[in-house]
Amino acid sequence: MYTYRPLMDKDLLAICNFPQTPEELLYISPRSEFPLTPEQILSLLENRYEPTVLIEETTGQVIGYANFYKETDGTLWLGNVIVAPSHRGRGAAQKLMQTMIAIARDKYRMKQIHLSCHNTNSRGLVFYHKLGFEPFDVRITTIDGHRKMITIQMRLNLV
Repeated sequence: MYTYRPLMDKDLLAICNFPQTPEELLYISPRSEFPLTPEQILSLLENRYEPTVLIEETTGQVIGYANFYKETDGTLWLGNVIVAPSHRGRGAAQKLMQTMIAIARDKYRMKQIHLSCHNTNSRGLVFYHKLGFEPFDVRITTIDGHRKMITIQMRLNLV
């Protein structure tokens, strides 16, 4: 039903349409401005590993995106996770996460994956918890120069 491959330039416009609101974009990329643009995605890739798209096999449509950043001591951080609105609630997010977990474990030989999830993203927090991610820290981030946002740091052991 789904397959994956590395991000290609032709995927950028599709990914830009995934965040439907400024709040959704904030969840996946706090430094980006709504609406998301290909230039913003490319700028984020300057310090990212393994930008990956999830593809619906029957249509060839790009329906998910994620990447890694900040590799330290057997850990990769997962970031920019998003699924097309048309495929939410249909198993695409779970497949994307399983793919990224397998890449971290099998290709990079990582012991853990970490991620940050904003406290207001209750749907994301529930989803990550169901996948086995556990909270280990809380960070307070300033966005827009003045707004405070709490992010919950979560981890998943891969060994």
